[in-house]
Amino acid sequence: MAMINVNRGAESLGVFSEEDVRAGLRTGRFAPTDLGWREGMESWQPLAQFPEFAEAIGTTAPLEGAAAAPATALSPAVIARTGLPWENREQLGFVKAFSDTLVMVLTKPVEAFQLMRTEGDFVGPLIYAVIGGSVGFIVYFLITLALGSFGMMGGRENPLGAMFGAGIGMIFMIILCPIFVALSVFIGSAIIHVCLMLVGGAKKSYETTFRVVCFASGSTQPLLIIPFCGGVISGLWGLVAECIGLARAHETDVGRAVLAILLPLIVCCGGGFLLLMIVGGLSALTGHH
Repeated sequence: MAMINVNRGAESLGVFSEEDVRAGLRTGRFAPTDLGWREGMESWQPLAQFPEFAEAIGTTAPLEGAAAAPATALSPAVIARTGLPWENREQLGFVKAFSDTLVMVLTKPVEAFQLMRTEGDFVGPLIYAVIGGSVGFIVYFLITLALGSFGMMGGRENPLGAMFGAGIGMIFMIILCPIFVALSVFIGSAIIHVCLMLVGGAKKSYETTFRVVCFASGSTQPLLIIPFCGGVISGLWGLVAECIGLARAHETDVGRAVLAILLPLIVCCGGGFLLLMIVGGLSALTGHH
């Protein structure tokens, strides 16, 4: 019989058999929100998500805020925010926690952002975003250089390579890329949070938005390594992940989250169109005189 590791937050409660965990849930020794993991599982999950403990959990008090009706695909589900694998990297290990989080955000974004803690610290999510973003952009830069050297970029040349040469450009990319990624995450999160406030969807603090952007961008930007279409895939899936993440983390509807993401684009396009109209009008007036 597989043994189950049980954690409560960052504290390990030990390793137990299924029967011990079942008995602990009945007596109150364990809570449905405690985190469990056993051999073969991809990531830690609340004990409430183990099918074999459903009967034992049914004898305990329901989770606070639990709804009688089942949750829909994008409505808040009754799942404890036990954290993404990256938020439990002390138990899982650095590499496994990163890879498990990346796979979960890409393949199960609804579940991932429901489990994500909405507060805790800025450093952990930022490190995740910097690693994912830097890997994606640096590998993309190398692929672009390689394809350009074989004449497969249609005459286009990488800007850094053109300015400094391939070797120096690579050094600049390695040094500056993590800085640019970190700055873009902070600035982008601030813009999105302000837009979310404007549309009435910001139910929690800036930190919640920051964590969503970090985990969404850190998981989707490595898709840049896909040749030719990686930029499109990464950009589109990043927008989807951020919309889902904002809706789940801020406990708001998806429409407000989508509007908050698109609002900067709408404002920029509207401003650009207005500027073109002004310039065109001035040109016509000047030509007339």
